Amino acid sequence: MNPIKSTLFMTALLIGVQGFSQEIEDKKGIVAKNAELVKVQDGFEFTEGPAVNRFGDVFFTDQPNNRIHKWNALSNEVSVFKEDAGRSNGMYFTLDGTLIACADNKNELWAFDTEGNHEVWITAFKGKKLNGPNDLWVRPKGGIYFTDPLYPRPYWEGRSEESEQDGQDVYFLSADKTELFKVADDLVKPNGIVGTPDSKYLYVSDIGAKKTYKYEVRDDGYLINKELFCEMGSDGMTIDERGNVYLTGDGVTVFDRKGEQIAHIPVPAGWTANVVFGSLERNTLFITAMDAVYTLKMKNRGVW
Repeated sequence: MNPIKSTLFMTALLIGVQGFSQEIEDKKGIVAKNAELVKVQDGFEFTEGPAVNRFGDVFFTDQPNNRIHKWNALSNEVSVFKEDAGRSNGMYFTLDGTLIACADNKNELWAFDTEGNHEVWITAFKGKKLNGPNDLWVRPKGGIYFTDPLYPRPYWEGRSEESEQDGQDVYFLSADKTELFKVADDLVKPNGIVGTPDSKYLYVSDIGAKKTYKYEVRDDGYLINKELFCEMGSDGMTIDERGNVYLTGDGVTVFDRKGEQIAHIPVPAGWTANVVFGSLERNTLFITAMDAVYTLKMKNRGVW
C-alpha cells in the first residue's frame, strides 16, 4: 500500500473514520466472548505486513520510516527488529524461521535471518524491474507467491514511475529459487494474498477491481480454475482454521469458505492495511491500521 500517493488510501482517510462503528458484527461466533479491540501501540506512520513466527510473535513494518518492528506475544511489548529494512511491505515466515519481505525500495524480495541480516532473492523479472512486490504467501509445500501492483513511491531514485513490466501480476518463485514465473496476469491491481494450509487453494485480492478470487494450486506452482470468491478487494489477508478468510480496508471483514460474509470488525482508523493471527495459541488477531497496531482475542485460531 502506498501511504502517500494512493487515491484509495486518501479516500479511506477522508471517509473511513466518519463511518466507524464500535460494535463488532459476528454471525458465527468467531470472536472470543466479551473480547474488545485493544490498541497495542501507536506513533507509527503507516503499519503493514504482519507476519507471525513459530513462537507467536508478530513482526510488522512501518514502511515510511523504513523499519521492521517485533511484537512480543508474551510481554505485549513492541521493539525494533530492523532499521534500513528495504522499505519492507508484506512479509511472511518460512518454516525454518527466515522472514521473507517485499522490499519496496528497489522492488525486490529480501530474506532476513533471526539477527536481521538480509539476502536479496529477487531483483527483476526477465531483466526488467518489478512494479513493487507488495504481499506474499509461502506455500507449505515450498515456493512463494507474491503480488506485484504498481504504487509509485516518492523514495524511488533513478527510475520512472511507469511500469517496466507489461502488467500488474501475480508471481511464483520455486522453492529452490531457480524459477520465477507469472501465475496470474489478468488482474487490475493484485494486492492481498493468502493460501490454505493444505496448499490446495490460493486467494488473491484484486483491489483495483474490488474483488477477491480463489484459485486451485497445482504442484508445479501454476494456478487453475479461477473463480470469484467475493465482491470485495483487500489490502492484506489471512485465514483461520475453519477456512474463513479475513480481508482488510474498512476494518476487517470476514468471509466463510463459501464467500459469504460472517463478520465485520471495525477499527478506529481511516484504513486497515493487514492482519494475521498471533500468540503461541494463534488465537490473537493482530491488526495493522495506519499509525497503530491492535489485537483482538478470537475463538477461532489461525493456521501455521
